[in-house]
Amino acid sequence: MHRFERYKKDQLKKNSLYKGTLQNIILKLLSKEVKMYGYQITQRAKELTEGELEMTEGALYPLLHKLENDGMITSEIQKINGRDRKYYLLTEKGKKHQAVQENEMKSYLLNLNTIFNI
Repeated sequence: MHRFERYKKDQLKKNSLYKGTLQNIILKLLSKEVKMYGYQITQRAKELTEGELEMTEGALYPLLHKLENDGMITSEIQKINGRDRKYYLLTEKGKKHQAVQENEMKSYLLNLNTIFNI
């Protein structure tokens, strides 16, 4: 197998572990910032994970739309250098939901740590 193909396959495996937690990750990132735009969210996740998590647009935007439809986030459009940029912000409902999810995630990680003796 070619080196790039192996890398791509390994990257897909890693990203699949994150798949079920992307909503939690997005809400957590938004809880730390006043507002963020889509590309900024992907880059911040990549930066924090030292490149391990590469969130694709195909994964990100459907989740952002779902979160907005569910009332967890809201969006606003601002003109930046003559171009429209859509920013996402947590709603009060989203802030409460994020706090609950964060506690559940911490408990989950503690249990994984116990099971895998990490």
